[in-house]
Amino acid sequence: MLADLSLTALLEELAAPSEVPGSGSALAAALAAAAAAMQMAARLSAETWPEAGGAAAQAEALRERAATLVELDAEAYRRALEARAARASDTQERRDWALGRATAAALEPPLELVRVAADLAELCRESAPRVARGVQADVDAAAGLAAGVARGARALVAANLTVQPDDPRIAEADRLVAFASQIAERTGP
Repeated sequence: MLADLSLTALLEELAAPSEVPGSGSALAAALAAAAAAMQMAARLSAETWPEAGGAAAQAEALRERAATLVELDAEAYRRALEARAARASDTQERRDWALGRATAAALEPPLELVRVAADLAELCRESAPRVARGVQADVDAAAGLAAGVARGARALVAANLTVQPDDPRIAEADRLVAFASQIAERTGP
């Protein structure tokens, strides 16, 4: 599994001349790292912040959700590529049906990344004024990474859609990207 690889091995997989894993897996790994930084900041703030344990637990849950998406994104994208390269022996209708299903499924992991990124940004916003001063920059960095991941994942959602730009999933992603970006701008120095 991709999430079980060392960082060096994961980076090698991402850099390989192959479409899978792609940027969705890279974004998921970056988001997991951002959640880990938030978790660390909360843990280091336990002496001065009574709710730090709860924030650390929330960050851990977000980290696990993001880490799971490293593999889920790769698998969904792999299935979409396979459907796109379907055998010519299938009927056009059957190939179109399979491609539509696989493409729709391929947008779900990036959309979930946008959601998790927005959740992490919100946790950073709530935690920023409470964490120990020495880890404030870590929370700011986590919020910035969450906003960047949300933007990148939104682009993947749009790329994987085969429907109109007014699709409600695009609207949801846009709303969450704006939310995460606004938080990142406010938590920084």
